[in-house]
Amino acid sequence: MEREWKNWDLKKKVGQLFVFGFHGYEPTKQIKRLIEDSGIGGTIYFSRNVKDAEQVHKLSGELQDIVRKAGQPPLFIAIDQEGGMVARLVDGVTLMPGNMALGAVGLAEGARETARVCGEELRLLGVTMNYAPCIDVNNNPENPVINVRSYSDRSDVVAELGAAAVEGYQAARVAATVKHFPGHGDTAVDSHHALPILLHGRERLEAIELKPFRAAIEAGTDCIMTAHVCLPALDPSGVPSTLSEPVITGLLRKDLGYNGIVVTDCLEMDAIDKHYGPAQGAIQALQAGADLVLISHTFEKQLAALEAVVAAVKSGELAETRIDEALDRIMGLKVKLELDEDLLPWEQVVTRIGTENGKAVAKTWSEASVTLVKNGGQILPLRREESTLVLWPAIVPVSVADEMLAGDGTLGYFLEGLGANVTERQMNSDSPLSDLDSFTQVIVVTYDASKHPIEREVAREAVRLAPERTVVVSVRNPLDLLLFPEVKAYIAVYECRPLALASAAKVLLGDLVPTGKLPLEISAAYPFGWSADIGS
Repeated sequence: MEREWKNWDLKKKVGQLFVFGFHGYEPTKQIKRLIEDSGIGGTIYFSRNVKDAEQVHKLSGELQDIVRKAGQPPLFIAIDQEGGMVARLVDGVTLMPGNMALGAVGLAEGARETARVCGEELRLLGVTMNYAPCIDVNNNPENPVINVRSYSDRSDVVAELGAAAVEGYQAARVAATVKHFPGHGDTAVDSHHALPILLHGRERLEAIELKPFRAAIEAGTDCIMTAHVCLPALDPSGVPSTLSEPVITGLLRKDLGYNGIVVTDCLEMDAIDKHYGPAQGAIQALQAGADLVLISHTFEKQLAALEAVVAAVKSGELAETRIDEALDRIMGLKVKLELDEDLLPWEQVVTRIGTENGKAVAKTWSEASVTLVKNGGQILPLRREESTLVLWPAIVPVSVADEMLAGDGTLGYFLEGLGANVTERQMNSDSPLSDLDSFTQVIVVTYDASKHPIEREVAREAVRLAPERTVVVSVRNPLDLLLFPEVKAYIAVYECRPLALASAAKVLLGDLVPTGKLPLEISAAYPFGWSADIGS
């Protein structure tokens, strides 16, 4: 496969520069057409493509079979399997803690080991490119899209853990893709819906945003994903970084010395789609220095982008040397990853994923992440025999809610499994605290109270009515504490996956001594690195 692309026609060359998504658990006629007629370079799995591990294994095999029969190079098969709250594949695999949980542990070995186990399982299922780790620095509490997907608000921590995760994934022969260059952490706008503008100059970027990317490059990351973020100090034209030659070719290639693959974030996100459209966006991204163009959803837009790039090369708008340069990197990585090897049969794969060893790895680092922020009045540990009310937020992602209802359980489920006397209710507007006096212990679970009024209202009311009996457990955003600072006991676990809830339950009942430390500053009273003693 190596170097044979030199003799390909233009259409086949251009096809390899695209990663396209599709809808469904089986290959659709659209994705078959894009593989057979255009020779696309890769595809991406979302939740809409994932039922369970066995189905993903079958899907990967079917896609690569289509490629072989068409005489095309093997596909990159990509996924966003960051761990924690961002995971497309849950059933049948070992779901690892997310970045902020690992940031609370603060050990590179945690990031490396969880990435390695995740990568090994992905590779067995035919997934060879993970759009992870996210190495944005979470230094803006108003950020609507990064938050717990970041390891920390400290660039040194993000750099160390991000580089370790790169090593872990790539030891498993899965291409790591660090994101979102040159940094999406200090934005208050979600680029899925609008174009964020970052006003920082080069000196500030060097001090914070760029440190993790330098570390990832030194660690040998195979891919870097761009951010749809505008940086006027680097490119006064006003285009987002994904389309910016000064950012990709100037900053990333020349200044940071990166020579791996640059992949765009999805061009159907509004920051690109509404202002440029994926077709023109693809041309500009390639002109700027990107190698792989991601268009995740719409067949008509995917087809239009392919045709637009071919036309741009023929007209001279886009140099064919730029196509060749990108293709050289793409084909080189496909050779390195040995994408032409056959998948193992499912009967062999099923014994090597979701193993007890993998679960033990996930459990170890999840338990190490639980952070006790406050324990005034020695509310904790709770007493098993006492009547305990758990109030659960109605606002959780549908996929996570399904996961809990499928039998893995909520926090109350795990407390009950440890012998606690528990009543669990979902928060709603029907005054869930009317019988608070019937319970001697109250646990309020919050997911993101700044965005969901019912959570902060219930937490505030519980703290007001039962200040000596109430503990709040944050299962996503640790900054929730700022909304009810008078609460006496507060625990952060950074995600509401069952494993994190099981870890929280053990701490609540005194079966586990919490060792996690805040990976970000909540306030001057609760700075980065803070943790409380169980007896204080």
